[in-house]
Amino acid sequence: MSELRKANTYRPFFITLTVVGWIDVFIRNDYCEEFVNNLEYCRKNKGLKVYAYCIMSSHIHLIVANEDSNLASTIRDLKSYTAKRIIQMVTENPSESRREWMLHLFKYFAKFHKQNSEYQFWQKTSHPIELFSNTVFDQKVDYIHRNPVESMTVNDQTAYVYSSANPDSPFKVDET
Repeated sequence: MSELRKANTYRPFFITLTVVGWIDVFIRNDYCEEFVNNLEYCRKNKGLKVYAYCIMSSHIHLIVANEDSNLASTIRDLKSYTAKRIIQMVTENPSESRREWMLHLFKYFAKFHKQNSEYQFWQKTSHPIELFSNTVFDQKVDYIHRNPVESMTVNDQTAYVYSSANPDSPFKVDET
């Protein structure tokens, strides 16, 4: 998240939140819904503006901004809370067939970072790119929406449930 610390602009940023080890966590609807709920909380309570998104199996692409140009702390809070909740969900769900494997990997990746006491869910970096023009903004929206097609998950970007390209998506984005 350190790359966003100096982001003191109201401009939107393209960011990618990646699960450690590229673990396919978001193949379960419950975990996707948890992320969507937390994103909505940040929008309603922390001034987050979400212009585009796509939840892939191991990472999430977002185009976001913050009303008070405090994007770094909002994304930090989103990542922190989401990580705790999803790890709790994995831990407490007896029908999660990959529970031991995922918890082992989350624990393994935490060993390399002092601030993670037991588990690490997200990679530290979010690779932010400031979207300084409408052209770059549109390029990143297209990239986000084409991601499920490029990964051969769907043939039509509007068919992917957890994407702002889908008109019936469970999360409605902000207007630009």
